[in-house]
Amino acid sequence: MEKMTFYDELVWRGLVQDISSPDLIDKLNEGGLTFYIGTDPTADSMHIGHYSSFLISKRLAQHGHHPLLLVGGATGLIGDPKPDSERPMITKEEVDHNIKGLTEQAERIFGFEVVNNWDWTKDINVIDFLRDYGKYFNVGYMLAKDKVRSRMESGITYAEFSYMILQALDFLYLYENRNCTLQVAGSDQWGNITSGIELIRKKLDKEAYGMVMPLVTDSTGKKFGKTEGNALWLDKNKTSSYELYQYLINLEDSMIIDYLKKLTFLTPDEIMEIEKKHNEAPHLRIAHKTLAREIITDLHGEEEFNKAVQISEALFGGSLEGLTAQDLLQASNQVPTVELEDNAPLIDLLVNTEICSSKREAREMLSSGAISLNNERHTDENEIISKSNAIDNKVYIIRKGKKKQYIGIYK
Repeated sequence: MEKMTFYDELVWRGLVQDISSPDLIDKLNEGGLTFYIGTDPTADSMHIGHYSSFLISKRLAQHGHHPLLLVGGATGLIGDPKPDSERPMITKEEVDHNIKGLTEQAERIFGFEVVNNWDWTKDINVIDFLRDYGKYFNVGYMLAKDKVRSRMESGITYAEFSYMILQALDFLYLYENRNCTLQVAGSDQWGNITSGIELIRKKLDKEAYGMVMPLVTDSTGKKFGKTEGNALWLDKNKTSSYELYQYLINLEDSMIIDYLKKLTFLTPDEIMEIEKKHNEAPHLRIAHKTLAREIITDLHGEEEFNKAVQISEALFGGSLEGLTAQDLLQASNQVPTVELEDNAPLIDLLVNTEICSSKREAREMLSSGAISLNNERHTDENEIISKSNAIDNKVYIIRKGKKKQYIGIYK
């Protein structure tokens, strides 16, 4: 492929939905901008949706721009308006706890400098807020913003309505104090970003810039990283590398190349080669495995990725060597777990855990060689199964046939 400019590559990857001015294109290509991306501390870990947004910031940093991550110690106490309902307020103590977790995570994963808007917002009194910032906002202009307009029928509080002023204040402060001339975010922040640009123009007669990327979704518009109503966390203690691996290798085929473009640092040539192999043999899931490798290695390191692959393969008969009970329990959210009784005959183990519906079925499974424990076939219904032979005296991987796996646990 012919070499592209930095901006052209962002467009090729599907990472640009809007920019505030065409003048930004050359500035992006040249490098040297200070920019910020923000997140409110609604939890003590970022999730995979943040990752998809923050990767564009990592790309900018690699191209010579300087990133700031703003954690909203102030804005998090108010809450960015949701499109359909009021966001629950959280306490100052919860916000402080979450900020500590997010700061550590951002510095470790992304290497960003972290700033907190509580530092420059906490001492502003209400009169100064209205005179120094509120007077620059026309109510009609604010009502026209998508987030506000979508809430007009269901109702929006004054606190939520004021959120865009607080975010604009952030942009103004960072512009004046850190020479920050660009804000980047997901497309749902376009209204807040342009409000900041307008505040800087009106108050300072200066030009600032904004760029937003499309929200990463599946083919139905569901946000990337949402599974069974739960977020996939970047903290491996909240979402294990195995869970993340399973989510990524089971993504729909039609979207996988788009995800490789948006969520990895593979070159365009590398991605096009993977796309060719994927189209020739989609059943091999080369693109999915590559995506999983790139994301998990970036977040948690190569060792965690290799372990996630080994756990996945172990559940289907692969090697258990080097895996601990704790490793295998990472799969307990995806694989049925059963509680085991120590020193029980194998046939009783199968029936009491309901792996088999009856002793008759258990005998049929055993005689046909369809039962394995820790990937070893067992056929003797009277064999005594004890925790002394379990992994770490705690866990058995029990397989019934080719497709059913269970994690047996001694309490």
